[in-house]
Amino acid sequence: MFIVTGCAGFIGSTLVDRLLQEGHQVVGIDNFSTGQRRFLGSALKSPAFKLVEIDVLDLVALKLAFVGGEAVFHLSANADVRFGTNHPSRDLEQNTIATYNVLEAMRVNGIRKIAFSSTGSVYGESLVVPTPENAPFPLQTSLYGASKAAGEGLISAYCEGFGFQAYIFRFVSILGERYTHGHVFDFYQKLRTNPTRLPVLGNGRQRKSYLYVQDCIDAIFLAMDRARDKVNIFNLGVNDYCEVNDSIGWICAELGLKPVLEYSGGDRGWIGDNPFIYLDTSRIQTLGWKPNISIKDGVINTVKYLQRNEWVFEARS
Repeated sequence: MFIVTGCAGFIGSTLVDRLLQEGHQVVGIDNFSTGQRRFLGSALKSPAFKLVEIDVLDLVALKLAFVGGEAVFHLSANADVRFGTNHPSRDLEQNTIATYNVLEAMRVNGIRKIAFSSTGSVYGESLVVPTPENAPFPLQTSLYGASKAAGEGLISAYCEGFGFQAYIFRFVSILGERYTHGHVFDFYQKLRTNPTRLPVLGNGRQRKSYLYVQDCIDAIFLAMDRARDKVNIFNLGVNDYCEVNDSIGWICAELGLKPVLEYSGGDRGWIGDNPFIYLDTSRIQTLGWKPNISIKDGVINTVKYLQRNEWVFEARS
């Protein structure tokens, strides 16, 4: 039986569906603070799926929910990088303390395998680009990245102290169906409000890499099947990046719009924004994985999903 925290989120619900398709028993955990029950529509019809509606900060409830589990996919997190300085405790609580609770619930239930959704943000503004997994950690530039780095540290310590095996995945930004957070969502929402103008944070020349959600899950499954170290760390992304301006062009072309772009200026959109994110993914590719969807196609697929499912804007608000 696999346990998925954050099961009603963008990546979590997609992972749940894939696990069920492969014939696994799944327990999904979510408090629906940001997750969407509609994303679990298919899973809730399956006798192999059990939903446990609790907060991962409730350690007592979490320990009970983990009874009988064999591995945990820990995806529950606060992913709000941009507004982290507006509520400094949120990253600590929902990312770091929540990860400690997951590890403790695993320990008391004899579960020894964990997959963890980390982030390329742990590299801060790395001096090594493309950035490999063994790049030196610079000063942290966001509370989100710092909280995820702390979570990685706890996981590796539990691997050493309690015989856990960990799979830590440092994602670039993920795109695709059920996407409800990030630049494509924000730009689309702004264009729904006013299709004639588009405010853009920064100068639009920030360089970012992205990964399609199904390619992301393919990589997770492959790594957990083939990697055997005590602590396995993988960057997940594509061998490419684009400027924010490129993505704006693809979004507007798909929507048939030509808005006036209004830049806020500077090479960063907000405090902690890294103007260049590009991860070296050769480690996961040596296991035989490669992405099937380009950044451009991932952006377009995401726009098409949002066009078909505009309810997500009301749900998020």
